[in-house]
Amino acid sequence: MANYPEKVFLNGEIIASSEAKISVFDRGFLFGDGIYEVMIQFNGHFFFGDAHLKRLAGCLKKVNITFDTTLLNGYIDHLLGATGLQSENCLLYIQVTRGVAPRKHSFPENTDSTLMMYAVPYELPEVNTQLVSVVTQPDFRWHRCDIKMTSLLGNVMANDFAIKNGHYEAVFHREGKMTEGSHSNLFFVKDGMVYTHPSDSYILNGITREIVLKICRDADIPYREEAITFEAIPMMDEAFLTGTSTQIAGIKQLDTHVFQEGTSPGAMTEKLQELFLKLKNNYHPEMNYEKSSNLLNAL
Repeated sequence: MANYPEKVFLNGEIIASSEAKISVFDRGFLFGDGIYEVMIQFNGHFFFGDAHLKRLAGCLKKVNITFDTTLLNGYIDHLLGATGLQSENCLLYIQVTRGVAPRKHSFPENTDSTLMMYAVPYELPEVNTQLVSVVTQPDFRWHRCDIKMTSLLGNVMANDFAIKNGHYEAVFHREGKMTEGSHSNLFFVKDGMVYTHPSDSYILNGITREIVLKICRDADIPYREEAITFEAIPMMDEAFLTGTSTQIAGIKQLDTHVFQEGTSPGAMTEKLQELFLKLKNNYHPEMNYEKSSNLLNAL
């Protein structure tokens, strides 16, 4: 995003972004003590918005930040109304911190959370046709990558290394096993089997990751939530990334290993992109990938 949004939602008020201020003692500023979420609206609905808000609530609970996420739907409507984006394709950013308190490492008692949100126009391509180059990095981050926290310095450092060396993304390996990207989930394909790291504390369980696994189940595509070793990368047939804005992006090259010589993704990646597009084009807010017995047949 090249420009700042004109308005933000801050603690119940719509404020010009140039005028929005928080205390220097906000724990989000001092410690990165906060949780965030990003979701995208198209065709008048947030794509699996309930799942994003459920993940936000879950992460807040993991770090003991008290905040009533049931209020967010009303706040979001207020923000979109104030910015004229009610029916427009847009990206929504939500951030909740523990709030303002004297600087002390232990959690303060009885603080009011700080809520900040903004929305900006955003257009997703129907299919992400990029074939991207990625580079590996040792996973030097902490052991709770499942928490979508605002303190992202490890991810930022890795992504900056990737960008400055001509790559789209950095993908991590920990104890000899591939985990995830700096802002995406990582998949491999071998002999028609889809592989991705299990949803544990070493990765953020992406909403798009879960949707792709649901698509695999519904389409009888075999998959395993099993980490691929760093040494096994050259033996893989395909690799791809997933994420809210990334959608499904085929990997052309990982370090020096080339997966795709041409301009098209691998056959499995392309099939999943087609099924994901079908889901997007027929999405309605009542869809729930956790409860649906067959999401694709429900379209």
